[in-house]
Amino acid sequence: MSWVETADGTPAEAARAGTLAGIPRQRGGPAAPRDPAPGTCARRPRIPPRPWRLLPTPAGTPFTFGYAALLTATSLFAAHADPALVSEALRGSSTDIVHLAQAPLLVLVASALWIAGGLTSGYALAFLFTLTALERRIGGLRTAAVFFGGHALATLATELPVGLSVAVGRLPDSSLQRLDYGISFGVMTCIGALAGLLPAWCRLPLLAGAGYVTVTSLIAYTDPMTDWGHLLSLALGLASGPLLRRWRRSGPAPSVARPRAGSAAQPSQISTASPSSAAARRNRRSRS
Repeated sequence: MSWVETADGTPAEAARAGTLAGIPRQRGGPAAPRDPAPGTCARRPRIPPRPWRLLPTPAGTPFTFGYAALLTATSLFAAHADPALVSEALRGSSTDIVHLAQAPLLVLVASALWIAGGLTSGYALAFLFTLTALERRIGGLRTAAVFFGGHALATLATELPVGLSVAVGRLPDSSLQRLDYGISFGVMTCIGALAGLLPAWCRLPLLAGAGYVTVTSLIAYTDPMTDWGHLLSLALGLASGPLLRRWRRSGPAPSVARPRAGSAAQPSQISTASPSSAAARRNRRSRS
């Protein structure tokens, strides 16, 4: 066998072996993965349905799971404790004008620890599914910010007009101490926020269902102030859509996996001498 050198001075057999090492084997071994053709999209693996992700878990959705456990405890207390004690606790947590003037932060937080209607309320189920889905998309701290932000803003927007109406004589003084508590404002805000993150085929039915509940309650005119608060909360959640989408896109840059020491080199990691670099090295040798 003749000893022939390539343009860069390496033996031809060694260069051929280095080049062939980067070519996937056709027989006797697994073929290397091929890149998709230009202009085509790689087919994503099909993910089986996972219905358990609809409910909160301690590891996946810690905020929703912990908050749901707390609401369960307060609901059981309201259902089984002494009625006089329960009534006193609910009145102390009410976000009426009197309590908002005395301790606004305390009652805003305390009023969100109770479910109006108990664990069988529709808002209890909406809380579980909505906040779980939202937290899996934007995280626990941001979900808490959306929930309590909508709860506080909608509460102030509905209670402050009551205080002004009492001041000008449009409402009686008894309106200053109305019983107002629950998680419905925060849940409706999270429904609107979640709708802004979902595709259209999920967004439209969700908004249609929430809008139907709100509008029918307004037409019934049983508690118009609370019902207007639900509509305002839903609008606040929808308005937060651009910010939530920016939050969802933000995050640490994906890390590039480095090959482990001692692992076999992949075809994309093997470099071969290009004709231009070989010609440059040959010119430098001829000049010297």
